[in-house]
Order: sequence, then C-alpha cells, then structure tokens
Amino acid sequence: MAATPRFRNDASAAPDPESSPSDRKHPVDETLPPLKMFTSGLQHVAAMYAGVVAPPMIVGPAVGLTAKETAFLMGASLFTAGIATLLQTLGFWRIGARLPFVNGVSFAGVTPMVAIGKDRGHDGIAVIFGAIIVASLLGFVLAPYFCKLVRFFPPVVTGTVITLIGVSLLPVAFNWSQGGNATADDYGSTTNITMAAVTLVIVLALRKLLRGFLQQIAILLGLVIGTLVAIPVGITDFGAIKDADVIGFPTPFHFGAPQFEIAAIVSMCIVMLVCMTESTADMLALGKIVDRPADERTIEGGLRADTLGSAISPLFNGFMCSAFAQNIGLVAMTKVRSRFVVAAGGGILILLGLCPVAASVIALVPLPVLGGAGIVLFGSVAASGIQTLASAALEKGENALIVAAAVGVGLIPIAAPEFYHAFPEDLLVVLDSGISTGCVVAIVLNLAFNHLGRKPDAGPDAEQEDHEKANPAPVAVH
Repeated sequence: MAATPRFRNDASAAPDPESSPSDRKHPVDETLPPLKMFTSGLQHVAAMYAGVVAPPMIVGPAVGLTAKETAFLMGASLFTAGIATLLQTLGFWRIGARLPFVNGVSFAGVTPMVAIGKDRGHDGIAVIFGAIIVASLLGFVLAPYFCKLVRFFPPVVTGTVITLIGVSLLPVAFNWSQGGNATADDYGSTTNITMAAVTLVIVLALRKLLRGFLQQIAILLGLVIGTLVAIPVGITDFGAIKDADVIGFPTPFHFGAPQFEIAAIVSMCIVMLVCMTESTADMLALGKIVDRPADERTIEGGLRADTLGSAISPLFNGFMCSAFAQNIGLVAMTKVRSRFVVAAGGGILILLGLCPVAASVIALVPLPVLGGAGIVLFGSVAASGIQTLASAALEKGENALIVAAAVGVGLIPIAAPEFYHAFPEDLLVVLDSGISTGCVVAIVLNLAFNHLGRKPDAGPDAEQEDHEKANPAPVAVH
C-alpha cells in the first residue's frame, strides 16, 4: 500500500496527481465534525472572553457612561470581535491570514481612549470612534508595505517575541487569579488564589488522564469544573444572567455619529502601529506553531483583516481589534490547528453579542478560575518561544546577546510598571507594551549584528543561511 503523502510547506513542490485533495489538505484547512467544531470554538471564546470585555469595562465608566451603557459596549465588543475573527480566519480576496487567529479588542488602546474621552460621555465615545476609523483606514493602506518587515523576523527575533508574548500575558493570568479587581475587598484572598490553583490542577490532570478529543478540550472542561466548584465557594456571580436581555443588537452609531479631532486621531494612529507590530509578531508565532510559516502575503492579509475589522467596529460601537495572543497558547496546547474551529468561535462571539443572556452564561466563569487556566495557556506561548530560540543558533555571533537585551527591555513594563512614568503619555502607548519594545530591540540589534556589521569574508554560504532564516519558504495560496 502506498504511504499517505505528507503535506509540505514548499509551494514549489508538485502535488502527487494520484492523491486526493483531502490527502493534501493542511491541518489548518481541515474541518472537524460539528460537535468538535463547536466545543473547540467555545473553548477559544472562553479563553478570550475576559480580554474582550475588559477594555469596555474600563473605558465606559472612565468616559462617564452608565452601567447599562457600559454593558452595551461589552456586547458590541463581542459582536465586532466575532466579525473581525471571521475576516481573519475565513477571509476574502486578499483579506485575512486564514490561520486559526482570534481577533478582539486591543488593550493597547485603553489608556489613550480613556485620555481622549475622559468625563465626556457620549461625545467622548464619538471622538474615540472617529479616531479609530481614521487610524484603521490608514493601517489598511499601509498593510502591503508593513508586511515586508517579515524579512527582519528571523528565528532569533521571532523566538524572542513569542517568548515575550507568553511572559507578558502571565501577569494577566496572575491578576485574574487574584480576582481581577485590585480595589475589591477579596482581591488576592486565599479563596481566589486557591480556586485558581484548583483549576490549574484540574486542567493539568485532565490533560494527563484524558485522551483524544476530550484531551483537546481540557481547558474548556477545566473551566466548567472549576466554575462548578466555585459555586459553593461563593465567588460565582449569577447577577449578570438575571439582568440580561434575551435579544439585543448593537445599534449602529448608538452613541452618535463619529467625531474627528486631530489629537485623538494621532494618538490612535500610534496605537494602530503598535497593534500592527504585535499582530505581525503573533502571526509569525502562530505560523510556527501550526507548521504554516507566515509569509509576506499571509501577514499582509492578516493586517488587512485587523485594520478592516477595526474600521468596521465603530459602526457597531466596538473598539480597535487586534490579535489575541492568549489563543495562540490554546492552539499550541490543544494541537487543534483548524482555522474553521476559530471561525466557529467567531460565530459564537457574534451570537453572544446578539444575545446578552447567552454572553452572561460565559461570564459566569469566575476570574480566579480563568486565571488558573490562563497560567497554562500563556505559559504554553512562552514555551513555544523557547522552542523557536532553540533553532536560532544562539551559539553563533551575537545572537545570545540580541535575545538577552530584547528580553531584558521587554520585561521592563512587567517587572517595573512605573519605569517610564516620566515619559510623555503618547510614548507610553509603545513603551508600556513589552512585546512592542522587545520586538523593536530584537529587530534593531539583529540588523546591527547580523546584517550591517557583516564582515566581507563571511562568504556566500553565510549570506544564504541568513536569507533562509529571514525569509521562510512561501506557503501555498490558501
């Protein structure tokens, strides 16, 4: 019997004429049975839910919105995150990375949005939406040029950035484990931390004991079991279900027509560049994990989906969208690489945005429970980065120094959150993101040590080796 042909990333390889299309299908393009598709997609939603609703929970009260209006913003954010995720996973024309890539509200914009709309109510939200629309359209135009930066992301850079993504996300899991709200009386209580630890143990035990599909959804099962355990403990809040409507639609321009102010637009343009940088790094990371390296065309499509989704979001009262790195950890852990699974998650997000009572069911998961699972998820991202660095030839040249400096700078916002407190507020958009600063340092040092400083006698072999590292083999059009 002939061996089943293996998928190859090299687009120049001619397919076996005797093999069926399904034999040549990459795991990223595979579809799963409906039940597996739904539960795996739901797992992605559970992992990202808190991250999607957190920015509107912060921005709403800061600009003077009522609790009901803030809840409306949360539903709109879920709805627009679903649209952006579908653009990213399914795509059309040259829009979408067509990878299992989840999009949601970017945290990078929270600080400038609060500064723009502080105490201005509906007018503040309208100005924020106007700035997001302009910045997103600018990003859409820049995407074909921005994607060419992929040649400056060899393994020494991508491994560093992937590691920083995981490490930067761990404090989010730690905050959730303590309760999520630093002003609450029970923040950091033994009850909260114990529940996080119990969930962590449950997830690890399920991963060890289960097999097949059940092992793949261990995170979702862990969240369900952790939530059930949390009910008698008293940290599960059912109030959201009681107050939620069955059906609700994010009415276009609910807070009024967008307003355009130059200062706000400049601030959000900076945020957009930060988001594009992080999304590029995330796509490279995900491409490594799913064994489909992200080339320039993939990144261009992904950035276009990011920016188009962000431009559409304000129409439905949503904020700027970008990649959710925590879901990369979920892909790495479960080994479920199908983009259609994530597309199913995008569909679930849209339904949650249209059905507030259903969204409130997901919100039943206490943050300490989510935090316990998050430690595994985000740690998996960091582990993937370390694995990439293992192939980065750290023993050659100054590669180890590049990693050391980039990781050190990238950890500053985590280890010393007030380090840049004296810098202008606009710069903090970049400096407070360890992923962005670490990425910039890694790129600059890689150029300085491995390109600009190359000795003339390095030889063609070294040049070819650098080219292959910096330019992954193109993948087939998907």
